[in-house]
Amino acid sequence: MRDKIIYWIATLWLALGMVSTGMVQLLRQVSEGALAPPGVWGMTHLGYPVYLLTLLGVWKLLGVVAVLIPKFPLLKEWAYAGFFFLMTGAIYSHLAVGDPLTSLGPSVLLLVLTAVSWYYRKVRSAKSEGRSDM
Repeated sequence: MRDKIIYWIATLWLALGMVSTGMVQLLRQVSEGALAPPGVWGMTHLGYPVYLLTLLGVWKLLGVVAVLIPKFPLLKEWAYAGFFFLMTGAIYSHLAVGDPLTSLGPSVLLLVLTAVSWYYRKVRSAKSEGRSDM
C-alpha cells in the first residue's frame, strides 16, 4: 500500500509538471526571468530554435497520456525514457550555458519524480500472472 501511495503521488506530480511545461511550450509563452523557463525565452537563452517547443510540448503531453493509461507497459517504459532524456538534456543545457545551479531546480525535480514514478510502477511479469508462454 505504501508503494502504491508513493507511486501515485510521484506520478501525479510528474504528470502535472509535464502537462504544465508542455502547454507553455505548445503555446510558445514568453515569460522572461522565470526560474528555468520552458518557453520561448528559455529556449532562445539556451541556444535552441523556437520550433523545438512544439515537438517537446507534444512529446510531454503524449508521455503523460502513456504513463497514466492502464496497461501498455512497453509504451510506459518509452515514456519514462523520454522524460529521463528530456530532463537530463535540460539539466545539461543549463549547465552548458553557465546558468546558476538554482535554475536546475525544476528539471531536477521532474527528473527525480520520473525516477520515483518509474521505480514504484507496478510491473507484471508473465510468471506473476501465471503464464508460462515466456
